[in-house]
Amino acid sequence: MSGIYLHIPFCKQACHYCDFHFSTSMGLKERLVEALVKEMDLRAGYLAPGAPVNTIYFGGGTPSLLTAAELDTLLSAIFARFAVAPDVEITLEANPDDLTPAKVRELAASPVNRLSIGLQSFHEPHLRLMNRAHSAQESGAAVRRAQDAGFENISVDLIYGVPAPDHGIWEQDMAAAFALGVPHLSCYALTIEPDTVFGRQLRKGKFLAPPDEFVARQFELLLTEMARHGYQQYEISNFCRPGRESRHNSAYWGGVPYLGLGPSAHSFNGHSRQYAVANNPRYVAAVLEEGTVPATEEILSSRDQANEYLMTSLRTARGCDLARLRDELGVDLPAARAAYLAHLQATGLATLAGGWLRLTDAGKLLADHITLELFQE
Repeated sequence: MSGIYLHIPFCKQACHYCDFHFSTSMGLKERLVEALVKEMDLRAGYLAPGAPVNTIYFGGGTPSLLTAAELDTLLSAIFARFAVAPDVEITLEANPDDLTPAKVRELAASPVNRLSIGLQSFHEPHLRLMNRAHSAQESGAAVRRAQDAGFENISVDLIYGVPAPDHGIWEQDMAAAFALGVPHLSCYALTIEPDTVFGRQLRKGKFLAPPDEFVARQFELLLTEMARHGYQQYEISNFCRPGRESRHNSAYWGGVPYLGLGPSAHSFNGHSRQYAVANNPRYVAAVLEEGTVPATEEILSSRDQANEYLMTSLRTARGCDLARLRDELGVDLPAARAAYLAHLQATGLATLAGGWLRLTDAGKLLADHITLELFQE
């Protein structure tokens, strides 16, 4: 099995928290779609021959800015060049303001069968603070419009840890999301990256990030409310009704190979990673004029692969399979990190049972730190 990711690097405007690669200029969009198709030809041998493509994911940027014709061009090219599974999951990220009645009808008529809608909040001042292009009213309306058009497989994004006097706004955001009845929710803590508007404002003293305790409490509220409403936490930031996990993202966490297409896209084939240049003009010129993909390759050592498995598996409810880590990746973690594993269990941050290491709710708050401590040097 395998997956395909397409990076669509265009946005109407820059959200103040975002450090993904994108451009607010649409001048290269038509040429970039052409380059994506060409890249499929240039990298036709990246995935194992005949490996079924089980998931296709349009990320960005804002893939909902693609026209119906552009989306059809890309999907037709994929189906013509790869062994696409009959039950393929095809996800398209969308912003609420793009999901007009006409747009939703176009998407419903396409092969896209899953929408990931970036709501972020139902609170107007927070949307303005983050420089989102949609209004609070559009947040819910877009989801309901998609549902009315026949989309049932919908995920919505929310952001917590936004500066506020108390937790009331976050509680209202969660309640509004639950009322929509979607099967999947992705909830992310607001992270202040240096090269963003928030990052620059923070350095100048114009933005005050909430304390860690405030964010942690909102994460705890999130876990409580998700469980109360019947959603399972299958990864630190992802929640779903039973059996409704994102197949594409679950494959990432499971180490399934995938082909990333487009500027800044990452690819993984089991033993190496490839990172395409995060520059639209350079990407388009190289692919269309030179017939090359401007990218950097990283060969993963056995230690790298072990550390990657630790990092991804500990984010999931399934946890880290210590036998796999030992037999396939050569790391006997209980022997190599016995004292630290004992500490994690004694402090209630992790459990070790049946050959599986799993983080507790308290441990999930410190997942990055714990993973770094377990990394093999």
